[in-house]
Amino acid sequence: MEDPLPEQMRAAATALLAAIGPAAGDSARYPFDDEASRRWLEYRPRPRPGVCLAELDVAGRKAAHRLLATALSPPAYAQAMTIIALEEVLDRAEGWRRGRHSADYWVAVFGDPARDDRWAWRLEGHHLSVTMTVVDDQVSPAPIFFGANPAAVRYAGRPVSRPLGVEEDLARALLDALGPAERAAAIVADEAPTDIISATRGRVDAPLEPLGVPSGRLGPTGRALLDQVVALYLDRLPPELAIREATRLRAGELHFAWAGPTEPGTRHYYRVQSDDLLIEYDNTSADGNHAHTVLRRPASDFGADILATHHQAHPH
Repeated sequence: MEDPLPEQMRAAATALLAAIGPAAGDSARYPFDDEASRRWLEYRPRPRPGVCLAELDVAGRKAAHRLLATALSPPAYAQAMTIIALEEVLDRAEGWRRGRHSADYWVAVFGDPARDDRWAWRLEGHHLSVTMTVVDDQVSPAPIFFGANPAAVRYAGRPVSRPLGVEEDLARALLDALGPAERAAAIVADEAPTDIISATRGRVDAPLEPLGVPSGRLGPTGRALLDQVVALYLDRLPPELAIREATRLRAGELHFAWAGPTEPGTRHYYRVQSDDLLIEYDNTSADGNHAHTVLRRPASDFGADILATHHQAHPH
């Protein structure tokens, strides 16, 4: 029988630190209470906390990938690997000017996974950021950012690579299923924003106002498709986390909002919101061929939910 998820993460993180050795390990380790480094989200090519996979040997890089795999379902792990590989595709398209490479991803561990009751880890680089926080053997799974540039590579009009295609297609199917009044409520702007609204902020302090059409106004088909969109993002997680998150959301009402033109190939944006849920998608750069997506829990990002419970039980 497979170990519970917290134990899988603990074992994989401990194995990572052992595989990368003391020198690189010092770069990968941070105190759990280093809030500036731990509460971090950066999906652009920037310096970031942690040790770069390019600095690790094969065993160290493999250990980092095994840790990442504990946080993602098999389809989401495949998406993540495609996103990483796109760095080489993008570098070629840019004439090799920026020196992008598929090992330019960084892993950081906060606290001691072998001994601490509070610890966290993150694997991050251009267009990929996955953060997991473990407190008292409970996993808090957000934020999770996936992007893709190019969003689609085509041959003779057919997709060769389109790692976030389902995220676009399901939302378009939902939009197409709406009646005139529902569609008018869902489309909140003629132009899409330039990026996801939550951006790289470590805290979404001011809750974004729920925009668009509430799920209570949707017919059966629209509601089913909205549920599929939410399930798609939750299913980036391992099954036990996805089920837990879906159960948590059942009591709240979802809102779906779209901004920008509705024709494929144009710059567009959508978001789904509920109590402590924020899903954002944009495809607004490179004339609609550069996508960003994020799954956040604004009140619970970076383990805020399980840390609050821990502090109640163990006052510091």
